[in-house]
Amino acid sequence: MSQPKLFSIIDRAVFDYRLIEEGDNILVGASGGKDSTALIEYFACRQKQKRENFSLTAFHVATEIAPPLSDELIETFKNWGIQLKIMNVSVLERLKTGKTMNCWWCSTQRRTELNNFAIKNGFNKIALGHHLDDILETLLMNALNKGQLSTMPPRLSYKKYPITIIRPLCMAPVTIIKEHAQNQGYSSTTCTCSYQDNSGRKEARKRLEALTQGNNSEKQRLFNALRNVRREYLTYPYNERDL
Repeated sequence: MSQPKLFSIIDRAVFDYRLIEEGDNILVGASGGKDSTALIEYFACRQKQKRENFSLTAFHVATEIAPPLSDELIETFKNWGIQLKIMNVSVLERLKTGKTMNCWWCSTQRRTELNNFAIKNGFNKIALGHHLDDILETLLMNALNKGQLSTMPPRLSYKKYPITIIRPLCMAPVTIIKEHAQNQGYSSTTCTCSYQDNSGRKEARKRLEALTQGNNSEKQRLFNALRNVRREYLTYPYNERDL
């Protein structure tokens, strides 16, 4: 039986960017949402295929301002043969005096715990559930707000730590992920805390949809442009050594 469309898309990303390699020990962030859940399902299926020998652990950072993983989802991970680790963190207690709670602070604290756990326990890769739309939205946010041409790369090796960040969903449009999650019937958790401030992300999402008319093929071509950079036709600072 043929594999799901989403998995074929992830396969291509894994091949193009060498995201899964022999002997990898991968820690995957498990938020409880559709993106990370679909990614964990893919990893579980790939392990059974034995195309390469790698180990996998799901890691969830539980906070007091977000709903916990459902018992249903925890049981699903168990049925997939995935080891799950849960760490409880109080992001409110860590907030510095005079600072306002926001999505960036919460995300930073959870990411810090993910990194620390990976380093302490010998993981060489951290897998995150950022998809194609996330990457293109970040591209627009950085270009329009910071005047900087950058985004979240599919593979990024830290310079200070023996950890590589991988994003196997980098070629997967969010619509394909939603369709897959619905077909598989697993629930997803969306953060609905009162501290959310995603106005910048929401605006970038609207701009991306306006730019591509929601067409996944156009989003893919925009992503491909990031892999086909013609520096000689960009206005970066002139340097005679580049000639």
